[in-house]
Amino acid sequence: MIQNDLPAIFRDFNPIEDKMLQVIDNEGNVVNKKLMPVLDDETVIEAYKQMLYERIADEMAVSYQRQGRMYTYTPNIGQEAIHIAAGMNIREEDWLVPAFREMGTLLAKGVTMKEMFLFYLGNEHGGSFKNVRHVLPIAISIGTQFHHATGIGYSVKYQKKDEVVYTFIGDGGTSEGDFSEGLNFAGVWQVPVVFTIQNNQYAISVPVKLQTNSINLAVKSVAFGIPGIKVDGNDFFAMYLAYKTASEYARAGKGAVLIEAFTYRRGAHTTSDDPSKYRGKDEETRWGLTDPLIRLQRYMQSKGIWNIDEEKLIEEYKSEIDAQFVEAENNKSYPWEDIFGHMYTDMPDELKRQKMEYEQFLSWKENRR
Repeated sequence: MIQNDLPAIFRDFNPIEDKMLQVIDNEGNVVNKKLMPVLDDETVIEAYKQMLYERIADEMAVSYQRQGRMYTYTPNIGQEAIHIAAGMNIREEDWLVPAFREMGTLLAKGVTMKEMFLFYLGNEHGGSFKNVRHVLPIAISIGTQFHHATGIGYSVKYQKKDEVVYTFIGDGGTSEGDFSEGLNFAGVWQVPVVFTIQNNQYAISVPVKLQTNSINLAVKSVAFGIPGIKVDGNDFFAMYLAYKTASEYARAGKGAVLIEAFTYRRGAHTTSDDPSKYRGKDEETRWGLTDPLIRLQRYMQSKGIWNIDEEKLIEEYKSEIDAQFVEAENNKSYPWEDIFGHMYTDMPDELKRQKMEYEQFLSWKENRR
């Protein structure tokens, strides 16, 4: 990595100095006019609408799970600015290698809510996004996506294609060996990959301070010889600028980039988690003041470009999302018995017990309708 060849924001916001890129504050005020991306009003409005859509879809997904209509789900609330900023920079030919908390980016790439609902309903078709190019299935095992993204990036570079690979991981995932292995290979071979750490402060219940003694997570890029930057993950404009700069750098053949999106997981780790057991209400309230949707809304209001009938838009989104969920819910592409029937010639007692419990669950679910 040649330091003189770095984009200005990577020099000005050196992670070794623990600086963080920010364009607007919590009140929507511009704090760094020189860094404000050049976006017309329509694009800013569209960004807000996409963030709102993700927020509504996320809340509805949690509701479906609580109703017993869907299985374990990973909430996205509070991280929408990261997802939409990335999505607005990804081209059709670019690659998206997700983890499991990037709903908005998947939507921006063309994946439908129905397809994501199929995934969380345990439907085998939920992992194959047939109508979009270059999107890998949602990755549940932590860190493996960094290997996949780096490998795709190596192939892209070898074939001299004009493509960039985007991939994501959580702060907890940085403790996995796959994280370091993927970044090391990416640094050696200068592959066109934009790596994002969504630092939402918790790996399930483990805070960042118990994951690493590093001053931040972006500084981990130094060991692998690639540029890194810490960005306010709840600031849409800062995230947009970071992704625009990183993708241009990677697309120009200069190598990989590591972005730490400093944010907060407003919801539970999954719907099987109870965050009240390891964090307090004061902390949640404090971070709630940084809400990415409220910040962008305040900015738009200050500029006189807020022209959204939000209540009407929310009802439209709810209707559309619910229709896609019902369609996914009614997709009976294979009998549930196949889950148990293709594992053993002679079903063990433990599996028989699980099958019986699932039959009871389905009966309970049907009787609730």
